[in-house]
Amino acid sequence: MFTLAHLSDLHMAIEPRGSQLLSKRGLGYINWLRKRKKIHRPEVLAAIVHDLKAQSFDHVAVTGDLVNFSLPDEYARARDWLAALGSPRDVTTMPGNHDVYVRGVEAMPAQFWGDYMRGDDGLDRFPFLRRRGDMALIALSTGVATGPFMATGRLGGRQLSCFAEILMQTRDAFRIVLIHHPPVSPLRRHLRRLVDAPALRRMLAEQGAELLLHGHDHRSSLIWLDGPNGTKIPAVGVPSASAAAPHGEEGAAAYHLFGIDGTTKQWRCEMIARQRGADGIIRDVERKTLA
Repeated sequence: MFTLAHLSDLHMAIEPRGSQLLSKRGLGYINWLRKRKKIHRPEVLAAIVHDLKAQSFDHVAVTGDLVNFSLPDEYARARDWLAALGSPRDVTTMPGNHDVYVRGVEAMPAQFWGDYMRGDDGLDRFPFLRRRGDMALIALSTGVATGPFMATGRLGGRQLSCFAEILMQTRDAFRIVLIHHPPVSPLRRHLRRLVDAPALRRMLAEQGAELLLHGHDHRSSLIWLDGPNGTKIPAVGVPSASAAAPHGEEGAAAYHLFGIDGTTKQWRCEMIARQRGADGIIRDVERKTLA
């Protein structure tokens, strides 16, 4: 049995000052003061991590939006948080849209978290592959700087082409795709979608995968994507790990545990969702068999 923990959307924020507000950060800061500061709480994230560490797991995936405004001090704080969570061998992460919030910071996640975003080949590039026993962890980056009021993501042709090659090379393994933006978004989230999601879904339909994990929407979700030969691929979203309470469609802080065992074409996968209740207690709220 291999157990993978999934967290996302930490939104660790440091308030921007002075010239840092002369960009998209200014509008983001207004939104933060109006509501997000009350939602994304460091003490809630600390409680989620404390609960996670009491569980038994082999690896942790953190699917983006570690920071909020893409400030240097935020990246440094997130680096310390990753180090406290686990070693680079045992924790995998990748950028979300808030990790590349404005132009000019594209290299910052790799500068601070590079060893948590590097494949077994040691190269700094996306997608990257980490083999852990029978597991193949395939990390994609959708983080790109966008204009005001937008939170779209993009993979791009080179990344999609390399992704197809990795999927083919790892057919013997339980392939887990790690990505920030979801592969399907409703029309009301058009300005927050993955713009080349159709190309990603076509790739998965051709090559297959066993599981896709994402964040971004700040809520628990499960959809089934088409795989080859009539198979289905579970795509699972997790709420923000720092959300103090439900807000609109968004859920309270949670993380997921995936227990995976079996062999090629006979895999078994069970998901356990642990979520913070109104009483502040984190408990199992859902169990699903995905394979």
